[in-house]
Amino acid sequence: MQAKAAGTWPLPPNPTPSVEYLVVAGGAGTQQGGGGAGGFRTASGFSVASGSAITVTVGAGGTGGVPATSGSNSVFSSITSTGGGYGGYAENNPGNGAGSGANGGSGGGGGANGGHLTVGGSGTSGQGNDGGTNSSFSSGSIPGGGGGGAGAVGGNAPSNTTGGNGGAGTASSISGTSVTYAGGGGGGTYYDGGTGGTGGAGGGGNGASGAVGTAGTANTGGGGGGGSTSGANGGSGIVIIRYADTYDAAAATTGSPTVTVAGGYRVYRWTSSGSITF
Repeated sequence: MQAKAAGTWPLPPNPTPSVEYLVVAGGAGTQQGGGGAGGFRTASGFSVASGSAITVTVGAGGTGGVPATSGSNSVFSSITSTGGGYGGYAENNPGNGAGSGANGGSGGGGGANGGHLTVGGSGTSGQGNDGGTNSSFSSGSIPGGGGGGAGAVGGNAPSNTTGGNGGAGTASSISGTSVTYAGGGGGGTYYDGGTGGTGGAGGGGNGASGAVGTAGTANTGGGGGGGSTSGANGGSGIVIIRYADTYDAAAATTGSPTVTVAGGYRVYRWTSSGSITF
């Protein structure tokens, strides 16, 4: 009987026992205060079981307008990142009144309220930072505070015609290149001759003066930029995992993740919700 050639026997399954993950939630929409960035969570050594589908949810960005909405959560297995908190309302929008920023992964910036302080929302510990205040300068004070980011708090409005800057995000190299995620949106202001706050690095939208701000960048979790009477949408989130390429490829995925093998890792990147089975 002829011997079977070496190397042709099927190898036993070798699924990975753990992964590194990045889970970024959707950034917030806003009215005037900058939108808070989506929550940012990352770690390595997260244990995964074989044979069962693991849920992947990519949070949508919140909507800008009156009222604005917070971003949606992103999920990988038992890891949940909290959507960004919406930016506060402005004083003269009928039926809404001036409003503080909402709590979230990072907090939204405080809305305008002439002569009265409106505070930023609180960020979630381990995920993001607080939004900035509108500051209380005078009865003519009409700027919004900046939204919080994963790496820094949102800026307080520095003058009665200037919105606060969005807080900076945080960089990750899990995809194989360094990318900054979860920047807060800049605060807006009513004054046509004023200055909107700058969006935080990591997809935060710029605030505007006498206009609508810039939307947060998709798949970064950036907060939307505040405007004069209506702000912008937040950016959607993202979920990325990786593990050593000495382990098997996933048995199945849904949600059409982008899959790359480079630098000693298998990397799965979702920009829409799905699942993975090892």
